[in-house]
Amino acid sequence: MGGTVSSPTRAGAAPSSQAAPAPTGWRLREADRGDAPRADRYSYMLLVTPALLVYALVIIVPLLYSLVVSLTDYAGVGLPHFIGFTNYLQMFSDPIFWWGLRNNGLVVVISLFGQIPLGFFLAYIIYRRLVRLNGFFEAIIFFPSLLSPVVVALLFGVVFAPTGLIAQVIGSFTHQAMFSLNVFNSKGMAIIPYLIVLLWMYTGIYMVIFLANLQKTNVETLEAAVIDGANEWTILSEIILPNQVPVFLIAAIYAIAGSFKSFEILWIMTNGGPSYYSTVLGLYMIQNTFTFYKYGFGSAVAVVLLVLSVFLILILSSVAFRLTRRYEQ
Repeated sequence: MGGTVSSPTRAGAAPSSQAAPAPTGWRLREADRGDAPRADRYSYMLLVTPALLVYALVIIVPLLYSLVVSLTDYAGVGLPHFIGFTNYLQMFSDPIFWWGLRNNGLVVVISLFGQIPLGFFLAYIIYRRLVRLNGFFEAIIFFPSLLSPVVVALLFGVVFAPTGLIAQVIGSFTHQAMFSLNVFNSKGMAIIPYLIVLLWMYTGIYMVIFLANLQKTNVETLEAAVIDGANEWTILSEIILPNQVPVFLIAAIYAIAGSFKSFEILWIMTNGGPSYYSTVLGLYMIQNTFTFYKYGFGSAVAVVLLVLSVFLILILSSVAFRLTRRYEQ
């Protein structure tokens, strides 16, 4: 009654100051848990190592090789001789390089501010079912990206020819039967047909990327916003766009990489001509490497292209990070 219950110990025995030893099985399980992360790390390394080796052989080794070759006068045959930064100095003093960089800048602009926004706009229209026959329009918009670049180049070469389709349409409206379109003869306008081709051909890819991510949006959230009286602009700016920032970043990285490496369409359409009016850095690199056999010079151009791509991607990543933090706040 009101007393405390003592543990059944032997009479006169002092209580033990040390805890009873844990069972053997418990100690084994504890040791297994301690070794599990280390075993997992070894397993991960074993699984990742083949992929890392392939990546190093395909990406890292060629990059390092190009960097080394850019410092030589290698011509494809014979032994290369170290010449330091001579290729870079010649490249930066070449007006064709700067004009190609200017054209590449226009390609980046049409990709970032043309293909991506237009692709998102079309994806949003289809996702919100603002037009009928969504599947038909989705297929039509995506179809150009399935065509071969050679076919597209030949097609638009005819369209923008001096007496091609556009010249005939303009001539019919202006009542000039002999109207000639000389866009390729203009130094400032020669790159415009190529920009139009890029906008027409690759917008569908970004539309599909955005549409796939828009379909992951919580429908209940949109329905709740509509019930609360939100209009289309509020839904777009407050719900859709904040969730699409990472997708915009991925699309921008893809666009920058494609803008600096693409040249095959332009190669077939104009081969950088007339003169060098429509050249880009990718075509400039190919011509110097495989036409003039200046492998060291071409490698220097490749290194500059890589540096420009990484620089722009880092800037876009910083902008996307700040936008994400602003929306989260």
